[in-house]
Amino acid sequence: QVQLVESGGGLVQAGGSLRLSCAASGSLFRMYAMGWFRQAPGKQREMVATITSGERTNYGASVKGRFTISRDNNKNTVDLQMNSLQPDDTAVYYCKQYRGGYVVPSDSDYWGQGTQVTVSA
Repeated sequence: QVQLVESGGGLVQAGGSLRLSCAASGSLFRMYAMGWFRQAPGKQREMVATITSGERTNYGASVKGRFTISRDNNKNTVDLQMNSLQPDDTAVYYCKQYRGGYVVPSDSDYWGQGTQVTVSA
């Protein structure tokens, strides 16, 4: 059983930055694709960014150019650097570990508990 623990959320003013981090348990972290998702009140969960085991990245259209996903396989962490934050970025942000090295969703993917990001106008 993999455990994912997110940190780094908080309250920030529009235009500011935050860096989220997700720490994963297990010794095979480097083999798995990882992702960041978010869910705002009343909205569906949406993909923010993903990174494969080979470090190929992909971003949601609304965050492209502002957010950067990265991973450190020595520390078993995946980070999300968020710049130029806007009120629409307010959401609970979740870390996800896929069951393989590519971004192929499955019902058995692992999720973190989420961290709140609030951007004030």
